[in-house]
Amino acid sequence: MSSFEAKNRVDHYNAKPVPAESAETTIELIIPQGFAGVRLDQALAQLLPDWSRTRLQTWIRDKRISVDGAEAVPKQKVWSGEKIEVKPSYHPMETGHAPEAISLNIVYEDDALIVINKPAGLVVHPGSGNWRGTMLNALLHHAAQLSGIPRAGIVHRLDKDTSGLLVVAKTLESQTSLVRQLQDHTVKRDYLALVLGQVSTDGWVDAPVGRHPVQRTKMAVIASGKEARTHYRVLEKFDDCTLLQCSLETGRTHQIRVHMHSIGHPLLGDPVYGGKPKKSIHNTGQLLARFPRQALHAQRLELTHPQQGKRMTWEAALPEDMNSLLLVLRQCRDENPLPINSVPV
Repeated sequence: MSSFEAKNRVDHYNAKPVPAESAETTIELIIPQGFAGVRLDQALAQLLPDWSRTRLQTWIRDKRISVDGAEAVPKQKVWSGEKIEVKPSYHPMETGHAPEAISLNIVYEDDALIVINKPAGLVVHPGSGNWRGTMLNALLHHAAQLSGIPRAGIVHRLDKDTSGLLVVAKTLESQTSLVRQLQDHTVKRDYLALVLGQVSTDGWVDAPVGRHPVQRTKMAVIASGKEARTHYRVLEKFDDCTLLQCSLETGRTHQIRVHMHSIGHPLLGDPVYGGKPKKSIHNTGQLLARFPRQALHAQRLELTHPQQGKRMTWEAALPEDMNSLLLVLRQCRDENPLPINSVPV
């Protein structure tokens, strides 16, 4: 990140959507001090981090961005104080986002944010193969005003088969605050993860994560990746696996799954990063092999409230599938096992 980006990334973001005469949403913002002599597309890339610079340049060429009422032009510079209007144009799949009456487990909500306990199996954001039936569709049904916020206020995600807590912004100001907190690593996120093998002591993994050079649907620890650090603490040991608390210092795609795999302890049930159990001395191998998803749950979330300025914390109990599995593992470990077939899967 350049010194310009570090100074201006989202701290000066002052945009808000206002109704236009058409069905489109118009975003208005004022160029703040500190951007004098900067190209418009570069400034907007910092002030509107939810869109790429390439997308913003396309909107300039398509005359969807104006400066003080006049159409913006490529390579135009700004000098602070200009009034900018942006009329976003979306990919057809993006405009296909529609409200859907999908139940959400909301653990907290106020005028600024929503905290949701996401079940395993629910996709957070529409994408290839999952354009409907997502948490975003459910959010648009729950709170119609989220249609005026990029990504319906979603600022971070959980994988489809990961359960647990995530926060959604209800206003642009809240979204800006939450994005900044995520970038500054002040949002605390703790996960419960059941990994294969016995992890002897607490520790951390400090290894860059990026797109796998060959298998493009996977992530991997690679030198050219983005910095990533995961702290882990041993909570319980079993014969064939270990229950860890994993805390994210950064939030890369598949970070915990990739980091645990990189140290030889992949998550149980992980279909991408090899979570297949070995033979068990207590006959729990069959039980572990039947677990239908990566055993990962976002248990705890802590952040600073965007409006109130105070630290807030939420916790979500383990879902039934992981809780039932741990119950049997504990009894097997204590040499008083329950029948394998008594566990719901």
